[in-house]
Amino acid sequence: MSAVAPDGRKMLRLEVRNSQTPIERKPEWIKTRAKMGPEYTAMQKLVKSEGLHTVCQEAGCPNIYECWEDREATFLIGGDQCTRRCDFCQIDTGKPEALDRDEPRRVGESVVTMDLNYATITGVARDDLEDGGAWLYAETVRQIHQQTAERAAGRTKVELLAPDFNAVPELLQQVFESRPEVFAHNVETVPRIFKRIRPGFRYDRSLKVITDARDFGLVTKSNLILGMGETREEVSEALKQLHEAGCELITITQYLRPSVRHHPVERWVKPQEFVELKEEAEQLGFSGVMSGPLVRSSYRAGRLYQMAVEKRGAFIASQAV
Repeated sequence: MSAVAPDGRKMLRLEVRNSQTPIERKPEWIKTRAKMGPEYTAMQKLVKSEGLHTVCQEAGCPNIYECWEDREATFLIGGDQCTRRCDFCQIDTGKPEALDRDEPRRVGESVVTMDLNYATITGVARDDLEDGGAWLYAETVRQIHQQTAERAAGRTKVELLAPDFNAVPELLQQVFESRPEVFAHNVETVPRIFKRIRPGFRYDRSLKVITDARDFGLVTKSNLILGMGETREEVSEALKQLHEAGCELITITQYLRPSVRHHPVERWVKPQEFVELKEEAEQLGFSGVMSGPLVRSSYRAGRLYQMAVEKRGAFIASQAV
């Protein structure tokens, strides 16, 4: 009898193999403390009363209290079905629904209603679309910028956490020209296990996307998830490769398994190693680094962006002397 996933479909062979390993018990340092400040409380009431939806709530992000206190939030666009399958990701793989061309406007309205200082836009891969979803990502950035242009506290800054669009130059150009404050593309893991963890992507192609974004003039960002089978030395090498590719901002986090169908946790990285990796990344020259067991790629995103701006400003000033 074939194994069946919770959504009723037949489980993939990889999922069957993964499910043979029980969910791992988390170490004592994997825990969060709720710190509900006034901004968080106001945001929570607003989101509930307006019927808004953010990744922060729906993914149960452990950092929601801090991010909402800074008036930062993350939105998922393109639907809830991805055309690719990464072995760590909780988003389902399947055939997406037709493109919703009104979604960018609605996301912009949500950003306005929440009065956000910083919005992270992420989404599923849409290989079913001729443009891979490039228009959708670009238009969402444009809508947020346009709708918040008259905001008293200044236009909402946008971080675009995008797929690779198969590194097609014309599609990347379309996205870059929307001018997000930050263009993020996550490599997530190291070259040796990349194909097994992210079969729909290619490591070198992801590095090229980051390089192209940096060459266009955008602030660039990526993420590494630890605990999926990489070695400490491989993490150091990946950091070097990312920096050489033009990546300015980096987040480093612990893998937390979404379900028994997903890749087992290979190791629990101790807090001290995250501290060491932060120092290592800073020494390599990254403009901003967030490293910790519960850090997520959009954690303190506005602060990281400001670090990149300040470092770029310092560099320009030094060249003028």
